[in-house]
Amino acid sequence: MSRFCLYQDNEGLYTEKELLAIAEKHLAHNYAPPDKIFISGGGIFVYDCDGRSYHDLNACYSALPLGHKESGNLDTFPRAFHEPDRILFAKELADFCGMDMVLPMNTGAEAVETAIKLARKWGYVGKKILKDCAEIIVCKNNFHGRTTTIVGFSSNPQYKNFYSPYAPNAFIEVDFGDSEKLGKKITPYTVAVLIEPVQGEGGIIFPPDGYLYEVKEICREHNVLFMLDEVQTGFGRTGTRFAFDHEGAKPDILILAKALGGGEDDISAVVSSEEIMSLFQPGDHGSTFGGNPKACRSARRFLKLFKELNLAENSKIQGAYFLEKLKEFADSKTSIKEVRGRGLFIGIEFNEKFDAKRASQALLKAGLLTVIAKKHILRLSPPLNITKKDIDAIMEKFREADIP
Repeated sequence: MSRFCLYQDNEGLYTEKELLAIAEKHLAHNYAPPDKIFISGGGIFVYDCDGRSYHDLNACYSALPLGHKESGNLDTFPRAFHEPDRILFAKELADFCGMDMVLPMNTGAEAVETAIKLARKWGYVGKKILKDCAEIIVCKNNFHGRTTTIVGFSSNPQYKNFYSPYAPNAFIEVDFGDSEKLGKKITPYTVAVLIEPVQGEGGIIFPPDGYLYEVKEICREHNVLFMLDEVQTGFGRTGTRFAFDHEGAKPDILILAKALGGGEDDISAVVSSEEIMSLFQPGDHGSTFGGNPKACRSARRFLKLFKELNLAENSKIQGAYFLEKLKEFADSKTSIKEVRGRGLFIGIEFNEKFDAKRASQALLKAGLLTVIAKKHILRLSPPLNITKKDIDAIMEKFREADIP
C-alpha cells in the first residue's frame, strides 16, 4: 500500500510510485536507492510518506553528527536513499533544459569534473576508443575551476604551476573562437570538446557569431561530445536562458552551477541525454552533499522565479541599456580601451596605462563593487532583476569615480 501514499508540495500531489518513476527517468543512476521515498526527519529518525519511522544509522555518511534538524525537513540526505525534492528538481531542471537526465553536485568545478568523467566513459564504452587514450579538446584562456584535473589544462601559470604532474595528452588546447583550428585537432581518440560560450574569468571574451553552432556541427560530424560550461553564463546572464540559445547550439552535456541555487544554496548539475547519462552506474560517481534536499528546494524555487520574473528578458533589455551607458561613459575616458557585453555579462577593458586594479579601487571609493577578470579587464555581472533606475544610479557613481 505504501506505493500509493501521497506526497504534496507547492507544485503538485504525487504518489510514491509516481516519484519513483520520475527518479528513474530524470535522476542519474550513479546510486541505487531502495524503492522507498523519505520525506521528513528529526533527530535520529526519518519518516516515509506513510509516517513510518526509521532510525537513521547512516547520518548522511557521518555528515550529521547531531542527527536531523527537528524542523521536520530533510536538509541533508544521502543519494543512497530517495527523497522528493531531489527527484522533482531533476525533472524540473531536465525539462527546463530540454534534456533528459540530471546529476546534481555542489560546485561548478565538481560539475566539470563529473562531465569529464562522463565524457571519458562514453569514449571507452560508447565510441570504443583504446583504453587510457581519451582526449578532450579545450580552449586556451579557459577557466573551468581549480581542481587538479582542471588546472592541468589551464592557461594561467598561477593556477597550474606547482600542482603537477598532469596527464600528458589528456587535454588538447586550441584557440578560443577558431572552429577551423578546433576541427583539425580532432583525432580518433577525441571524446569531447569542452568550452565556455563566453570566457568570463578570461576577460569577458566573446567568440565570433556562429562559433558555437560550428563547433556543435564539427562534433556531430566526428562523433565527439559537445560539452558546454555554462556555470557563469547560464540562467539569463547573457540575455537568453542559456548562452547557447543565441545560436541554437544545444550541447550533448550541459554544465550548470552558480545561479542554479538562486543565491540561497550551493548546487551544480550536469544535464544530458538518457543515452549518455545512463553510462553512469551505481558506484561510478557520487557526492555526500550533491543534490541535498535543501539545495534542491532552493533550485526549484529559482527555476520557478526565473520564469515568473522573466529574468532572461530583463537581462537582455537592461543589459543593452547598461552597455549603452557604459560605452557613452567610455567615450569620455582615455583609459578605457573597450566596453563589451551581452545581456548582463559585461567587460570593461582598460589600456596599458591604467589597469583594472586601479579602476576597481576607484569604483570602490565611489561605492561600487567590481571584480577583476584580467589585469586590464573588469567583469560586471549584476543581479538579473536590476532595473533602469538601478543602472542610472550606478552610472552616477561611475562618473564620480577617479577614472581618467
